[in-house]
Amino acid sequence: MRMTLLQHFAELRRRILWTAVVFLVAFCLGWIIAPYTELFLVKPLLNIWGDAVLLYTKLTDALMIRFSLSTLVALLITIPVLIWHIWAYVAPGLHKNEKQFVVPVFVFSPLLFLLGASFAFFVLFPFVFKFFIEISKTINLPAVLLPAAKGYLSFAIDLLKVFGVAFQLPLVMIILNKIGLLPKNTASRCRKYVIVCIFIVAAVLTPPDIVSQILLAVPMWLLFEISLLFMRQDS
Repeated sequence: MRMTLLQHFAELRRRILWTAVVFLVAFCLGWIIAPYTELFLVKPLLNIWGDAVLLYTKLTDALMIRFSLSTLVALLITIPVLIWHIWAYVAPGLHKNEKQFVVPVFVFSPLLFLLGASFAFFVLFPFVFKFFIEISKTINLPAVLLPAAKGYLSFAIDLLKVFGVAFQLPLVMIILNKIGLLPKNTASRCRKYVIVCIFIVAAVLTPPDIVSQILLAVPMWLLFEISLLFMRQDS
């Protein structure tokens, strides 16, 4: 049954309101569990540096950190709900061939983001933190390593987001191939240029140390090679 313009607006408003309600509830939940979220994000550092002490440099740091972590939890819970509402809103108006492209984006994009963030948390963090701590120990001057809590959490969350976005590469390549904008032969011939670009992007997005740059570039390179296996052969 075809809907009028006003009915479309009414449905859109209803879905936006439901998403906003979910965000507010999730934010309250995030506020409650913020101390546990902070401990979870700090755990990779504690595993490397058992007697680590994080420094709160301002009186407002604890409040701002709790607010940021609550927002992060709220976004993680709300984004799947938002994706579902977007799909439910646009799906009736899509043709069958259009759904073939939209469904993989809605399904695989969050999964790839989670995979990238998990790789950063469980693989990258231990290497990077150990590297930074070892460098700090080589300083000849009397010094105490006291990372600022706000700075550390911003650093950790930024890296999680960078890796989550970087792991979208296979999805982007396969969709471009499906719609004819990226032939498989072209992608294969440009492999050496792509590899150079990947290492440049990794150097820009990660902290200025070779360990984190390599740990981002190598998985992206592997994802590029895996993507080629799933791309359609040129006619």
